[in-house]
Order: sequence, then C-alpha cells, then structure tokens
Amino acid sequence: MNTPSMMINYVTDIPRARNFYASVLGIEPVEDSPTFCMFVFASGLKLGLWRQDGVVPAPQAAGGGGEMAIAVTKAEQVDQWHGQAAAQGIPVLQAPTDMDFGRTFTMADPDGHRIRVFYPIM
Repeated sequence: MNTPSMMINYVTDIPRARNFYASVLGIEPVEDSPTFCMFVFASGLKLGLWRQDGVVPAPQAAGGGGEMAIAVTKAEQVDQWHGQAAAQGIPVLQAPTDMDFGRTFTMADPDGHRIRVFYPIM
C-alpha cells in the first residue's frame, strides 16, 4: 500500500512562509532554499513550501482550497492555539467553536492556506 508522505503548499514568498510555519508549528525546516522549504513532523509527514512561480506545471489554484488539520489532545488547546494566533496577528477564519466532530478553530497562513486546529470527539 502506498502512503502519502508529503503535502506541498505553493507560496509567493519562501522566507515569509518559512518564518510563519516555524513560529506556528514550533519546528525548524530540514531543508531551506530560495525556492523550497520543508518541515518534517514527528509522525514523519512532511510539509513542503514551494515558491509558486517555479512550479511546473503551473498551479491553477490559490491558497484556501484545502486545509492542514492539526489534532490536539485537549479541547482547551484549541482555545490556546487561537489565543496565540490572535496575539501574533494571524488571520483567524473561524473562532473557536464546537462542531459535530469536536472543538475547532481555523486560521490562514500568509498565502491563504487554511490551518484547522481541532479536538476530536471520540
């Protein structure tokens, strides 16, 4: 069975995107160049940031068409993430709320890519 190992977001400014994700995720990239940056999570999943003007074939969609989801272990952590995002001036697309799958909030990176933090109902 093939298992996805990396997701890639197309960005307009690598240093800006790198700094955003390093701050929000609390990890440093393992690869960093003028056109590409990559983070590796403890699970092994990789997040690549690729400068969109160098992507071949050229991407047809802008940020915001999908989202990265980060599960937390306590409902209160959703509110903590939200407080940190708001304090850093990160755009909040959805304030903390309870939905049918659990407690959640959604923010956006500088290119409009959505990041959802959620505590799932088990």
